[in-house]
Amino acid sequence: MKIVNLKIVFLLLIFTFSIDGVSAQRVKATASLDSAKILLGDQVKLFLQLDKPKHITVSFPILGDTIVNYIEIIDRSGIDTFEGESDEFEKLIQSFTITCFDSGTYRIPPYWFNIEVEGVDDSIPSNGVTLQVFSMAIDTTRGPTDIKMPYDAPLSLKEVTPYILGVILLGAILFFILYSIKRKKNNQPLFSKPVKPKEPAHIVALRELDRIKSEKIWQKDKIKQYYSEVTEAIRVYIESRFEIPAMEQTSDETIEAFRVKKGLINDKHFSNLSQILKLADMVKFAKYKPLADDHNFTLVNAFFFVNETKIEEEKPGKLVEENDEEGEEVTLK
Repeated sequence: MKIVNLKIVFLLLIFTFSIDGVSAQRVKATASLDSAKILLGDQVKLFLQLDKPKHITVSFPILGDTIVNYIEIIDRSGIDTFEGESDEFEKLIQSFTITCFDSGTYRIPPYWFNIEVEGVDDSIPSNGVTLQVFSMAIDTTRGPTDIKMPYDAPLSLKEVTPYILGVILLGAILFFILYSIKRKKNNQPLFSKPVKPKEPAHIVALRELDRIKSEKIWQKDKIKQYYSEVTEAIRVYIESRFEIPAMEQTSDETIEAFRVKKGLINDKHFSNLSQILKLADMVKFAKYKPLADDHNFTLVNAFFFVNETKIEEEKPGKLVEENDEEGEEVTLK
């Protein structure tokens, strides 16, 4: 009698494991990325796929706005159905557009799908995937540098000798006499208001960025206005510096203009500009809420782009005059 009972139990165990094995082979959950490596702020697709018989009822996992750590979902599709390998099977696929604004390696864990087979509830996991996020390349040979205000370097009186001052004074008196005679002869006033020269593009941009930095309007919950002012300063600079109508273009059109006109900026500057414009668009149009560090990071990127792409002003060279009697040199910096 005991032998018969043991046989029955043994057969039931074999039957149970056979059903589980068949069920596991018939339903398969898969997670995948269209790219496992991205730059800071880029977007990538996460796909959740379920292969199953048509008679099995399934429920996809519900994902929030944040997956893990700093990986955020900015868009998601519905669940699309496709024919499987045979008429009895089908594929269900849902895609998520994700992004990340902090460099590092992130492990996206498996997702569990709820299934119902003949009135019995069960679940099956997908595989996990890994996403690597890289920041832009930094020139480590220069070391960290602070953002400095543009300034004028006036000549020091200590560097000017009495001889040079005397020559300048005599020249100025002679010029003034000739100038006044010419103006009087042409019935023109002696003095007229000079036309103010146009300021260099980088001076205007840096002054505007300094204003934005000092006002710190992002601390007053004016996030959208802050990113609008930063991008407007950059667009005005691009129009004046590169003659690209950035004020009339979208961010994608401006980025494409730099991509077409090769040689205007290098890859590092191009990546820097793209990050500023893309993040600002997400804040202004996609209601994206950036982290606190993103505000300072955007402003630093803006200063960096202007300073690295500006037209360098000609610096005064060294003027050397020899003393007739002693042979001493006098240098003007």
